[in-house]
Amino acid sequence: MLCLDDFYKDGDDPTLPRSGGQVNWESPQAWDAAAAVQTIALLLRNGKADVPVYAIGADRRVATRTVSLNGSPIFVAEGIFAAEIAQECRRLGLLAEAYALRRPRWATFVRRLLRDLAERRKAPDLLFRRGVALLRTEPAVLARQTGLGCRPAGGRAVLRGAARLAATATATTAGTAAATGTAADDGVRAEIAGTEPGAGPVIPGASRTPA
Repeated sequence: MLCLDDFYKDGDDPTLPRSGGQVNWESPQAWDAAAAVQTIALLLRNGKADVPVYAIGADRRVATRTVSLNGSPIFVAEGIFAAEIAQECRRLGLLAEAYALRRPRWATFVRRLLRDLAERRKAPDLLFRRGVALLRTEPAVLARQTGLGCRPAGGRAVLRGAARLAATATATTAGTAAATGTAADDGVRAEIAGTEPGAGPVIPGASRTPA
């Protein structure tokens, strides 16, 4: 899985959006969309890519890890700003499907708060206030994600769609290899599906990526 939240900008980046002297981490401008798209393309072309590891509590990237497809015909990537790259992935021929994960708003609030508290992302009172704010804006966020080309769907529908794409990609890859006698990449798919509750997951699934 490719975690798109690891592409947040560092806290001292001068291009970060600010409001009232504070960084607005809910803005897509706090996130490096170009680097995320580039990494997806590299994964499709090379089968692996080095990606950052972001520590939200420290507001910066703290390490690098290698993501490898290990021969898999698909991979999953998710993040709260995934919808922001749906159109660009589609333009580049990288997109198979895009989803905006839709769940009951209070369920999203509880799941997000429990996760953030467990990971000690910020002070508890700040996490609670942020959760309430996101609860109120969630309908508008979903509408924006839909406008960016994502299909609103529940978790089970996203999983069914991912399984269908995986089966299609596997069958296409097998057919190509049998016809050519080589491990051609025509059937490779990059899939971006959201597991972040209430976020705007995208499933880019790619057709052939040029060398």
